[in-house]
Amino acid sequence: MMARRRKRRVVGAGNHERWMVSYADFVTLLFAFFVVMYSISQVNEGKYKTLSDSLGEAFSNKEQQSQALVPIQIGALPTTIQPIPLETPNTAEAEERRELSEEILKERRQLSQVSDQLGQVLTPFIDDKLVSVKKNDYWIELEMNSELLFLSGEAELSKKAIPVLKKIAEVINPLPNMVNIEGHTDNVPIENIKFRSNWDLSSARATSVVHEFVKEGINPLRLSAIGYGEFHPIDDNKVEAGRFNNRRVVLVLMSQAFARYGANDEERAKLLNLAPTATAVDQP
Repeated sequence: MMARRRKRRVVGAGNHERWMVSYADFVTLLFAFFVVMYSISQVNEGKYKTLSDSLGEAFSNKEQQSQALVPIQIGALPTTIQPIPLETPNTAEAEERRELSEEILKERRQLSQVSDQLGQVLTPFIDDKLVSVKKNDYWIELEMNSELLFLSGEAELSKKAIPVLKKIAEVINPLPNMVNIEGHTDNVPIENIKFRSNWDLSSARATSVVHEFVKEGINPLRLSAIGYGEFHPIDDNKVEAGRFNNRRVVLVLMSQAFARYGANDEERAKLLNLAPTATAVDQP
């Protein structure tokens, strides 16, 4: 009997391209790795600049602090502050300034006393609102309503004005101060044989008061008459009450430091503690 032959299993040929799968996986992983590395390597310029500035400032402050905290060398003399030399005023000049200041204060006190005296002797007229007294450090202003002194449209003093002006003269006569007499009117036009305008009327009224003061013994060198017309009102000219207040004569008792003829330039500068800039010329 013939022996049965064993059939051989034919093994198929192997897949020689399987290695490409592994290689592809490796390349993919490698590509992913480089992508991650590339993304990590990108620098944020804004954050980098902020970090750089912060580090620079920190190191700079550290250097300044180290310079500021330099220890004092042993044995070195401490720095001394030299006093600033001040000009020592001349004793005579200081004394002169002190005397001049005292003169100004003395005159202020004197003007204050005169203001109080005028207020006392003219109390009835002040109560009737015909007279007012205003006090300042450098002058006294005595305001008298024209009704107290003149008739309407006239420049001659009325009879009732003489006693009033006499009382005023008794108070201001002992003083050396200059006296300005200012005439004021309302804005109602006036034009007649005597007066062409309110300028003439206000000037004539101021002059009448000046003449009366001269009769009472006040030195004419101290007196001046000024006419302002209607151009310096103190109230509303549209109503009768305002026009009544604007018709007035104002007596201004001036400080010697400010009066035009009361002192020459040099004396005025001394009264004000000022050095004259040019050679003083005596006033007439």
